[in-house]
Amino acid sequence: MSAPAGTGPATTGRATAKPGLAVAFEGIVKRFGPVEVLHGVSFGLEPGKVYGLLGENGAGKSTLMKILSGYESPTEGRVLIGGEPVAFSGSRDAEAHGIVLIHQEFNLADDLTIAGNIFLGHERRKGLFLDEPAMRAEAAAVLAQVGLERAPDTPVRQLIVAEKQLVEIAKALSRNARLLIMDEPTATLTPSEVARLFGLIERLRADGATIVYISHKLDEVERITDEVVVMRDGGLVGRAPTASLSRHAMATMMVGREIADLFPEKEPFDAAAAPVLAVKRFTVPGWAQEVSFEVRPGEILGFAGLVGAGRTELFEGVLGLRPGEGEVRLGGRPVTLRSLGEATRHGLSYLSEDRKGKGLHVDFPLAPNLTLMALERYARPLLDHRAERSALARAVEAFGIRTGSLSVRAGALSGGNQQKLSLAKVLHPEPKVLVLDEPTRGVDVGAKREIYFLIAELARKGLAIVVISSELIELIGLAHRVAVMRGGRLVATVEGALMTEETMIAHATGTRHEAA
Repeated sequence: MSAPAGTGPATTGRATAKPGLAVAFEGIVKRFGPVEVLHGVSFGLEPGKVYGLLGENGAGKSTLMKILSGYESPTEGRVLIGGEPVAFSGSRDAEAHGIVLIHQEFNLADDLTIAGNIFLGHERRKGLFLDEPAMRAEAAAVLAQVGLERAPDTPVRQLIVAEKQLVEIAKALSRNARLLIMDEPTATLTPSEVARLFGLIERLRADGATIVYISHKLDEVERITDEVVVMRDGGLVGRAPTASLSRHAMATMMVGREIADLFPEKEPFDAAAAPVLAVKRFTVPGWAQEVSFEVRPGEILGFAGLVGAGRTELFEGVLGLRPGEGEVRLGGRPVTLRSLGEATRHGLSYLSEDRKGKGLHVDFPLAPNLTLMALERYARPLLDHRAERSALARAVEAFGIRTGSLSVRAGALSGGNQQKLSLAKVLHPEPKVLVLDEPTRGVDVGAKREIYFLIAELARKGLAIVVISSELIELIGLAHRVAVMRGGRLVATVEGALMTEETMIAHATGTRHEAA
């Protein structure tokens, strides 16, 4: 089962079928300039097993997996496959050996179709021409496996975030992977889509494939993996059979300290106070129909619903990011918002669920990302770089953003630290209403707790907060009330004893439930 080192250009054909790939890391060190992010990592992976790779943001998990999948090369040490050392020339070389990485951040071309993305760089040919019918047929087959009901010729830019995630998974399956690395694959998926993905993982494992499952959702790690491997601060800190560890024990290994209660106590708010944000009969064509709700100072209002229910699109309409109509009042005054900048000037700030595509300018340094929504403070009329840098230093400390330098690009941060920077950015204009769409997507358990306590503290100080989340436990732990959407309509608002997973799922799916 040995594999030769990748020394030349990758082939475009599928990898030769293998029963599985055994992998070993020997003394892997990785440096980016003077900063060492991996410190002599050594461990092995056996074929036919699912490994949960855990660690806080910045622990080195993604960097190690990029080395395994050919996106990075180790500074020191070596990777062995089937007992033979390999040195991949790139990701296509690794794919030719049957190793495929599903990225946490999407690696798709928006202007291509779904089929075009699935076969990009691996096109099927008939003579001198592309075999479009064959690619569409193969794409349809893998889309059916992941449960995405979209035509293969649909442009990717028309897809919502969850659908793009399923395209990434379908793309990996099309490569005939024998070692599949999944980095936060369920961050945007519904429970039914997660169940389908787990069924795929079970079949791949039974077929002898090796799966590395990177996730901060410890319930999923507990459910699907055979063994847990834990990294911290660029090194291996432990591994154990999953069945021998509780979720609490996993979290403690990850952060190196005891994790107290994940959610803060809910502070009461004045339910008789005038709403800061009131929305009445708001419609976003094709997505939301006549939705009405209110949120008051100090209140955390959750929004639940299945993917496609229209939650994100509703708020994009309210904020002026897409066409919509209805009544919006801020502080009791009617407003018509035509852009995010206009919303920000009225005291309404928004954290997008797509931090890479819509939240941050990943090729910009940290300071411009932080100050962009409040630029008038720093440009009077010339930009005050010293004031920007001072504001960034305060935000890095206040939000616990891990960065080796204040001068790095936002794209150089780990996913969790990018999310903290996004939070700092939307709070920088000092809003009165804060809309957070999937605020802990791709964030480790320690950072999640920090974000939850930050949200609770902001509410205690009088902010009106909306949290859109696919994690029902998150909404139950944080929110005072939860509005549930289904098919573009707000079908129920639950609180108190009715704020349970069972009740919210019943409303979201339209099934009967006594508590409903």
